[in-house]
Formats: sequence, C-alpha cells, structure tokens
Amino acid sequence: MVNEGTPLPNLIIADGGAGQMEVIRQVVEDELHLSIPIAGLAKDDRHRTNELLFGFPPLVIGMSKDSQVFRLLGHIQDEVHRFAITFHRDKRSKRQTHSALDDINGIGEKTKELLIKTFKSIKRIKEQPIEELEKVVGPSKAKIIFDALIANNDNKEVTQDK
Repeated sequence: MVNEGTPLPNLIIADGGAGQMEVIRQVVEDELHLSIPIAGLAKDDRHRTNELLFGFPPLVIGMSKDSQVFRLLGHIQDEVHRFAITFHRDKRSKRQTHSALDDINGIGEKTKELLIKTFKSIKRIKEQPIEELEKVVGPSKAKIIFDALIANNDNKEVTQDK
C-alpha cells in the first residue's frame, strides 16, 4: 500500500490476541515505520470471540458481548476464518491433482486429459515410445512430452548411476 500510494488503514484488527498483535506491531512499526493502531480479537477456550484488545501492552476494551459492535466483530472474525479455510483447501486440492504434465510448457488441459484418457496414468505415458504419443497428440506435442517426461528422466537416471 505504501509503494502503491494507496491510503493506509485507520485500524488493523488482528485475528488473535496479544501474540498476533505483537507480530503485526513489529512489522508495521519496526519494519515499515508506520503508526497504525492495532486491535485484537481473542477467543476463549471454546474458540469463540471473547474479548477485544487494544494498544501496547494490550488492554481489554470493556464491551458487552451482546452488543451489536461485538457481534459484528465476531462475524468478521468468523468470515476471515471461513475464507482462510476455503483458500487452503483449494490450494491443497490443486496440489493433489497436480501431475508431471502440468509442468510441461505447451501442454494444455485438453491434451493432458486426452493423454490420461488414452494411457490411464503418467507412468504409462512415460512407458510409451514417441510413435505412440504421436498417434494421440501429433508429432510436435509428442516430442515436447517425450523430451520432458521420458528423455529427461533417462538422462537423470544416467547421471545418478555415475
């Protein structure tokens, strides 16, 4: 935000208590040399928003847990958690469906699907002579795949044997 010249926030609300607030303070004040107030939303042992902290050292801000402001802060915290969990699940899911074909420049999703549909696995694709790959994806893509998966693996095995 500083480099982009966009307005800085008037307040940073940490999803956590004193520990998280201190880490944020170190970055904001010590590294970025900014002065932005920091608050923290601490949770109780049942993982429910319990208190609002502010300042250094953090002080508990007296606020009724039934107040609309406190409930709003709790909803914000819940939404942040939902977003983070969804983000990490999506990231993990993409990692689990990643294959060696994804790392080959010039090989798109349709070609990848066609190869898997035809040969059933990356292992079987690697076992194919280039002529078999050419029958499925054509000579130019077959060469790219062969060079990336098969020829490079042969070189690596030779290097490892030395």
